[in-house]
Amino acid sequence: MDGTIPLLANEMALVARAKVEPAAFAAIYDHYFPRIYAYVRYRVRDAGLAEDITAQIFERVLANLGKFDAEQAPFAVWLFTIARNRVSDHHRTQQRRRWLPLDLVRGRAGADPAPEEIVVRDETREALLAAMTRLRERERDILALKFGAELTNRRIAALTGLSESNVGVILYRTVRRLRADLDGQE
Repeated sequence: MDGTIPLLANEMALVARAKVEPAAFAAIYDHYFPRIYAYVRYRVRDAGLAEDITAQIFERVLANLGKFDAEQAPFAVWLFTIARNRVSDHHRTQQRRRWLPLDLVRGRAGADPAPEEIVVRDETREALLAAMTRLRERERDILALKFGAELTNRRIAALTGLSESNVGVILYRTVRRLRADLDGQE
């Protein structure tokens, strides 16, 4: 993927139609769901939770479609803004209550990868997730947009209000910090 979100050929017409006929929203949903889900999944640990949050995002989009104004921002920017806000809301509520997902403690059955490989992969993943929690919210968000939603720096700049070069600098410094953090743990 090149990091841009291709527009639907008739996106504005579909949006206008979906404002009065909610069934027309299906094509928009099908087009944007993979990127929105990837972004959310990158920001939350649990796949089921990512599905729930993604569903809430699209419910909110459909409920507020009448408020969308193409003159203020492109539809993709509006949609990702709603997604980012919903993920931020989720993280805010989670800061109030800490819990341990069962997926982290559940044993794995099956003989595909060797147990040693699973342990190394899980330890690496956990170390990365732990290192990411030490990042600032803005850095985590930009990493999720870049690597989860696979957006370009230009798209991220449009979504965050930062300059494209500032996004690049933040990404470079954040990845370098993560690498140093992980190297320091070895």
